[in-house]
Amino acid sequence: MTMQTTNLKVVTVTLNPALDLTGHLQALTTGTVNQVERSALKPAGKGVNVAKVLAELGADVTATGFLGIENEAPFCQLFDDINVLDKFVRVQGSTRINVKLVEASSQVSDINFPGVNVTAAAMAEFETMLFDLSLTHDVFVIAGSLPVGITPEMCAGWIEKLQQAGKKVFFDSSNAALTAGLTVQPWLIKPNDEELIQWAESASQADKSLTEIAEQLSSTGIANVVVSLGAEGVMWLDQAGWLQAKPPKMTVVSTVGAGDTLVAGMCWGHLNNWGKTETLRFATALSALAVTQVGVGVEDINSVQTLSKRIDIC
Repeated sequence: MTMQTTNLKVVTVTLNPALDLTGHLQALTTGTVNQVERSALKPAGKGVNVAKVLAELGADVTATGFLGIENEAPFCQLFDDINVLDKFVRVQGSTRINVKLVEASSQVSDINFPGVNVTAAAMAEFETMLFDLSLTHDVFVIAGSLPVGITPEMCAGWIEKLQQAGKKVFFDSSNAALTAGLTVQPWLIKPNDEELIQWAESASQADKSLTEIAEQLSSTGIANVVVSLGAEGVMWLDQAGWLQAKPPKMTVVSTVGAGDTLVAGMCWGHLNNWGKTETLRFATALSALAVTQVGVGVEDINSVQTLSKRIDIC
C-alpha cells in the first residue's frame, strides 16, 4: 500500500461519548441473575473509537464533543496515551456508562443510557470550537448518538455548515439523528443494514432492497453510501458505481466497535488518497480483524495488510 503523508489531519466529533462496561458471559438470561466471567471499563463512543483507530494508524487526530467533568480521567488518559489532541467541551455531571453484554455465541446486548445534559452555553462553546477547527482541518468524522440538549436538527446544521465550507464529513449515526443528517447530504455515510432498513421504513420506502435504498440516498447528493453487512462484508456506492467486499470467515470474539473501525478505515484510505478498491480492501480487513479481539484498536498492522489481500471484491 502506498501512503501519501501530506495531510493526515482529521477531527472526530463524539457528541455523546460513554464509558463502555463490557461483560462476557456464557448466555444472557433476562429476569434473573447472570454471572459475568470477565469485564472491562473503557472510554468509548463511536467517534472516540474512530479516533483511537485512526491515531494508531498514524493520523493526526483532534477529538471534540462533550465530556462530563466528574469522570473525565479515563478519557484524558486515553487521549494522552494515543497522542490525540483533546478539544472536548466539559459539562457538568458524569459521562454515561453503557453496558455491553457479550455472550459466548458472540451475540451482543447493548444497554445504552442517555448521557449528559448539554446547556446552551456548552453548545455555543462547542460550535465555536468546531468551526475554529474547520479553519485548519478538511476532514471531520461525526459519529454516535446525541446527548440531552442537542437536537437532530442542530447536528444536521453543523454538518451542513462544514460541508458548505468545503469540508468532507463522514457521518455515522442512527435513528432521528441519522434521518436529520441525511437531509444535508454528508460526504460519506455508513449505516449498517438494519439502520438502513429502519430509515427506509420511516421514510415509507420499506418495500425497497438495500441497494435501491442506497441508490435513492446517493441520488440526493450523498457522495459515498457505505453499508456494513456484518459477516457478509461491505457495500460502497459512489459516482463510479457499486463495489462490494467480503472478508473470509473470522473467529468472532466481539463485534463491539467493528462498525467504528470500518469508518476509521474508510477515512484512512481517503486521507492517504488511496483508490476505491485499495481503500475498501483495507477498511474491510481492519473491521474484520476488529471482531477477533476485545476492545477497539489496531493490534497488528501487518495482519491487516495480510488479510486485505484475502478480501473478495466484486
